[in-house]
Amino acid sequence: MSVLQNWDQWKDFLADRLHQAEGKGVDQSTISNFATEIGGYLAQHVDPKNDEQRMLADLWSVADKDEQHAIANMMVKLVHNNGANQ
Repeated sequence: MSVLQNWDQWKDFLADRLHQAEGKGVDQSTISNFATEIGGYLAQHVDPKNDEQRMLADLWSVADKDEQHAIANMMVKLVHNNGANQ
């Protein structure tokens, strides 16, 4: 099963990447910008694999750039306390 197919696994995957970046000293602004870029890529190139991802894709599709940045920031906050590398 792909990490994209299960919402909890997806959040843990994102959290692990977030903790790795923080551990290497990447600042919050860079993380936020990168999260926004990833969100844009996923929205354009990856078909949502579960209801949660479909909802995020739908929100992303109607959001302007500032709102997309806010969605990405909320995902960072959501996953911050997940993952193996807390």
